[in-house]
Amino acid sequence: MNKKQFERNILTVVFIGAFLATLGTSIINIAIPVLMDEFGSNVDQIKWTMSGFMLAMGTIAPITGYLGEKIGYRKLYVFSLIGLGVISLLIIQSNDIYTLVTFRTLQGIVCGIIAPSSIALVYQHVDKDRQPFAISIFSLASMLAPAMGPVLGGGLIDIFGWRSIFIINIPLSILAVLLSYKFLPSNRIRVNSSRINITSLFCSVIGTISLLIGFSYISQWGVTSGKFITTIIMGSIFLILFFYKESNSSNPMLNVRVFNNRTFAISIFISCIITVALYAGALLTPIFLQNVQGMSALEAGQVLLPSSLVMALSMPVIGKLYSRVKTFKLVLVGLSLIIVGSIKLSDLAVDTTGLYVMMWMIVRSIGIALSTMPVMNIGMMALPIELTGHASAINNWARQIMGSLSLGVFGSIMTSKTLEYTQQIEGSYLENQFDLISQATVLSINDIYLLSALIVIIGIPFVFLLRKQECN
Repeated sequence: MNKKQFERNILTVVFIGAFLATLGTSIINIAIPVLMDEFGSNVDQIKWTMSGFMLAMGTIAPITGYLGEKIGYRKLYVFSLIGLGVISLLIIQSNDIYTLVTFRTLQGIVCGIIAPSSIALVYQHVDKDRQPFAISIFSLASMLAPAMGPVLGGGLIDIFGWRSIFIINIPLSILAVLLSYKFLPSNRIRVNSSRINITSLFCSVIGTISLLIGFSYISQWGVTSGKFITTIIMGSIFLILFFYKESNSSNPMLNVRVFNNRTFAISIFISCIITVALYAGALLTPIFLQNVQGMSALEAGQVLLPSSLVMALSMPVIGKLYSRVKTFKLVLVGLSLIIVGSIKLSDLAVDTTGLYVMMWMIVRSIGIALSTMPVMNIGMMALPIELTGHASAINNWARQIMGSLSLGVFGSIMTSKTLEYTQQIEGSYLENQFDLISQATVLSINDIYLLSALIVIIGIPFVFLLRKQECN
């Protein structure tokens, strides 16, 4: 087998795993109303099928570097795929909401291991000149799943019922396991084995869970509430202790000293900014289309699908461009497109056409695609090969926390701004209460899109720092 065929085989396995892990995040959203009816549960109960999954993904991320070094990333990847199939089989046996939430949380753990493990496999077994294209394939899978999730999930549920969205994981995970045994190399990168420090593990778990819960409940609790302040302070203290313990350990569970590499640190910062922009669109646009314009979930999905597909399908093209165009240029153009798209979407009105929304969402999506892979790749390639597992775990961890932060903060701002605008325009020319709330909602959405553009602007100077690092 030649080298190119060997790498294609690795990419095939990574693609299926990344697709499955990301699909688990997005496909359940469309099933929420069905699950509420099936189990007779309310919104507060059913949301834990999503929140528990996301919490588990974020909590397991810091441990994957240790696990990968301990047993090897090939074994870890295969065990996670097996776990996904087994847990999916258990989920379809659920007969109450508590069982469903428990198994979904376990599913979040294995999906949280799959993503960083697959990235580590790419950087450890694919030649450097092919790594950008390889990561673009990983990104394609990660972005194709959210694009297809609502459509695929809706079709499966309508025809076969809610269990079908989990049954689909079983044959795909079996296929991925078989391909992994056939194609993934069994040799391991030899490093000084990490060690589990119980204190560090405890600090990591409590700190991550506290922050994720705090950020997730900002809109319900409020920024000034005792619950929010307590969880954020507690989470921050425990994570500071975790970073202190790990940075002073000779064999850390998670090697946080990768942040000593300036290029990697800058890349993580820019990745966090891109994540904020990504989640702003994911939160705001569906609300505008469905709550303000009264579209059905299917109609809103049709407006959003082109931007998701453009983002996903442009990834391989960007992987090819990476070797010909400087990283900082791709990232600079990408962030600029995100800014322009966000500013144009901060000018929405109640009667804005779906075509207008679709067009500027596509612009934002191209910007996200142009910047996501290059900025991650330059950070990962700046590190020695033996640290790629730890770096990919940190990358995944940062995205989970920033995603939760973005949704929580933007949701809270939207709630407060909608109330503020409702009070300001009450008694004006608007004919009824629905018109009033719709107008207030649009104005608050516009404010948040503008805020997200300003946050991305903050990242521009760091792109030029990235340029200096690239030239060194």
